[in-house]
Amino acid sequence: MSVQDYDLVVLGGGSGGYAAALRAAELGSSVAIVEKDKLGGTCLHRGCVPTKALLHAGEIADHTREAAALGIRATWEGVDVAALTSYREGIVAKKHQGLQGLIAARGITVIPGAGTLEPGPAVRVGGDLYRGKDVVVATGSATRTLPGIQLGGRIVGSEQALELPAVPDRVTVLGGGVIGVEFASLWRSLGAEVTVIEALPRLLPADDPVISSHMERAFRKRGIRTALGSPVAAVSAEADRVLVRLQDGTEIDSDLLLVAVGRAPVTAGLGLEQAGVVLDRGFVVVDDDLRTGAEHVWAVGDIVAGPQLAHRGFQQGIQVAERIAGRRPVHIPDHHIPRVTYSSPEAASIGLTEAAARELHGDSVETFEYNLAGNAKSAILGTPGVVKVVRRTAGPVLGVHMVGDRVGELVAEAQLVVGWEAHPEDVAPFLHAHPTQSEALGEAFLALAGSPLHTL
Repeated sequence: MSVQDYDLVVLGGGSGGYAAALRAAELGSSVAIVEKDKLGGTCLHRGCVPTKALLHAGEIADHTREAAALGIRATWEGVDVAALTSYREGIVAKKHQGLQGLIAARGITVIPGAGTLEPGPAVRVGGDLYRGKDVVVATGSATRTLPGIQLGGRIVGSEQALELPAVPDRVTVLGGGVIGVEFASLWRSLGAEVTVIEALPRLLPADDPVISSHMERAFRKRGIRTALGSPVAAVSAEADRVLVRLQDGTEIDSDLLLVAVGRAPVTAGLGLEQAGVVLDRGFVVVDDDLRTGAEHVWAVGDIVAGPQLAHRGFQQGIQVAERIAGRRPVHIPDHHIPRVTYSSPEAASIGLTEAAARELHGDSVETFEYNLAGNAKSAILGTPGVVKVVRRTAGPVLGVHMVGDRVGELVAEAQLVVGWEAHPEDVAPFLHAHPTQSEALGEAFLALAGSPLHTL
């Protein structure tokens, strides 16, 4: 048994963990990361990056089929799954190699193996103990399922879906949140017949209803079927099919069932509670600075209740490293973290929904919706959609909600406007380049400032 001492020990090398490690090393700390799999975690290897690579491939497939409408001669012949897999794996491998190089360049020690937390604080890996002046727990999340539904065979989670040897002919997606909508969009682009089941009355139920309504309309146009507002009653997997029965009596038959009902925090079996960390429904309880109930133990990322987003993990990891170093970084509330669904069309939002804004401010809320039909660049791209801005009457912008191809690239500007509590009148004078989709956001600000240009 060996004992090694560091300024900071990070348990988990995913988005939140490696961000904390990198920032702490920049600030002069000696740092070790304990990781049982690969640096980069779920996001890099089985989540954000590979799924977006496949979604881009789906976008190319859609463009190929639609090329004749633009005067381009192209023929859709299908999907070469082996080549598609090679493309996806190549993207991931390059990003992983780059991350490994960055970690090494900062002098961070990577300890392979499964770690458990011990008082001190310290992390034990096998017979070795790694003590830190501080420990950051960043063990991420795993696919969640529903009672009575076991993954295996024709029932898969998102991680298994990435490894399928072929595009399914007919697929049912259980869950109409971000993961479910993205896979439904991807598989439809690659030629599958898709049905999405969501127990709540609308797709993307965490988003503003304007996003849901436009997404549902776009999915209908694409031939993606939806079954909304009725929970699952039973699932039976047979040799050649999966049958899903809803509580309203509807039966949905397909070749494959994707369970996309969210992700659960990975906190069991890590010694957290024994070391003084408090859990609530599996999530680590932290204060506003991300301190746990154990002295000098912090938690970041998906194990902290809230949006399970890689960039939230980055942000929390950086902020914890700075707090450990004695700095006071600006606190960013969860509703100021941008949210993007990378489907076709995309959905992107920041800040409060209209309902949340009215709950806080009553009738002192104004909204404006700008339809992308009036935006030249969106017409060129052939995308429908909308930009909705929520403001406090005579006050700042509280939220921005968008749906349409590529709107995820607009959310950075919206984040600054919301985060800096800017009024529409503050930003309306700064017109956007023409023709760009960013003009749609500008038009909404202009209208709320009382000076519309291309709207009535």
